[in-house]
Amino acid sequence: MKSITDYQSIGLKVGIEIHRQLDTEKKLFCDCPTTMSEAEPSVRFLRRLRPTQSELGQVDPAALFEFQKGRAVIYEADDHTSCLVEMDEEPPRDLNPEAIDTALTASILTQAKPVDEIHVMRKIVIDGSNTTGFQRTCVVAMNGIVVVDEKEIPIQQISLEEDAARKTNESGLTVNYRIDRLGIPLIEVSTGPVIASPEETERVAKAIGDILRDTGRVKRGLGTVRQDLNV
Repeated sequence: MKSITDYQSIGLKVGIEIHRQLDTEKKLFCDCPTTMSEAEPSVRFLRRLRPTQSELGQVDPAALFEFQKGRAVIYEADDHTSCLVEMDEEPPRDLNPEAIDTALTASILTQAKPVDEIHVMRKIVIDGSNTTGFQRTCVVAMNGIVVVDEKEIPIQQISLEEDAARKTNESGLTVNYRIDRLGIPLIEVSTGPVIASPEETERVAKAIGDILRDTGRVKRGLGTVRQDLNV
C-alpha cells in the first residue's frame, strides 16, 4: 500500500485538542493537592458502574455495553491526595479560582472571548477512570486564534475539566485505579478542523503548548500533556 504524501489531494482536515495539567495548589473541585502519591493506599473500595437514564430517558449504549461485561472497579486512595469528593461520597465544591484565572490568561493570549457564565457539564466515562461515571467539564472561552506560519488557526474552545484516575492494574474483569490524579485541573484547547498535514499539526501543537507554558501555571513532564486528533 503506497503511503499518502499529497494530503491536499485527499482533502485532509485535522483539528487537535491539547490537554494540559495545571500547576495549581488544589484540585479542581476540592482542597486536595495536585501531586501524585508515593505512599501505599490506605483506602480501597469496590464499585460497579451502572448505566442510568439521561434527562430524556435515554441510556448511553456504550455504558450499557460495558455494564453487561460485569466489570468491577477497585479504587485506591490515601488521605493526603484524595478526599470524599474523589470518592463520590461528597458533592464537589466550587470551581478552583486559580484554575479559572489560568484558563482566562490562556484566553487572553489566544484572543478568545470568555463566556458570560461558566456552567459545569458531564461527559459520560465508561472505563471506570472516574468514580462518578462521568467527567466534569466547563467551557471558559470561545472563538480565539493562534497564528502558525502566517496562517490563522481558529481556537474553538478553551475549557477546564477534571483529570481521570490512573490505572494501576487490570486482571480479568477487575481493574484498579489510584484516585490521586482524579480531579487535577486540566485545560483543554480545541482548534477548528483547518490543519492540512501531519507536519502542520505538529507545529500547531507546539504553538499552543508554548502559549500554555507562557501562563507560567502548567505542569511539565511525562503524563502532564495529552493530545487528541480529530481527522
